[in-house]
Amino acid sequence: MQEIWHFIQELVHPKSIIQYGGLGLLLFIIFAETGLFFGFFLPGDSLLFIAGLFSATGQFNQSIYLVIPSLIVVAILGNFVGYFFGLKAGDLLLRTKDNLFYKRRYLEMAHEFYEKRGSFAIVLGRFAPIIRTFVPIFAGMVKMDLKKFAFYNCLGATLWVTLFTLIGFLAGKTYPKLGDHLELIVLFLIVISISPVIFAFFKKQKPSAS
Repeated sequence: MQEIWHFIQELVHPKSIIQYGGLGLLLFIIFAETGLFFGFFLPGDSLLFIAGLFSATGQFNQSIYLVIPSLIVVAILGNFVGYFFGLKAGDLLLRTKDNLFYKRRYLEMAHEFYEKRGSFAIVLGRFAPIIRTFVPIFAGMVKMDLKKFAFYNCLGATLWVTLFTLIGFLAGKTYPKLGDHLELIVLFLIVISISPVIFAFFKKQKPSAS
């Protein structure tokens, strides 16, 4: 059992994804996290950062000029898949019971996020794990105008991918030995990226003052 758990950890670890799966697996993971409702657990933010870092240090044999545009394209396509899934099968999700790959509360979090921020939730949601998986699905469920969705989808994907990947690339160019502390970097990025989601969850649980 311990060996299986270790294998799963390695499978979703950003370093393993990039070094063993290459550009193809990297693109698929970003697509899955942004387009498939069961991809919410995938390490999008840290994966983008490390892709940029490894591209700068030579550990990822792909030019940053190829990596960033390719990631933007699959991130856009992923959200379109999520949107059309919500449009066609949103009612099915509402009737689906919680399981290993789906939690109803995640859809409710996306609903609340969308209600508070409107169309711009498509952009801001890119920077929040779990939320970025379910916001496009919810946008499809409420039949958000496709042209408006397309605009915010492209804007959000471009900002998200460029920011994280370019920061990783510049960090790698400036501090080539940064990769020696990869575990700490991944942990830091996970904490930073997921903290808004945790804060929103506990805020929702807190009883309002009468």
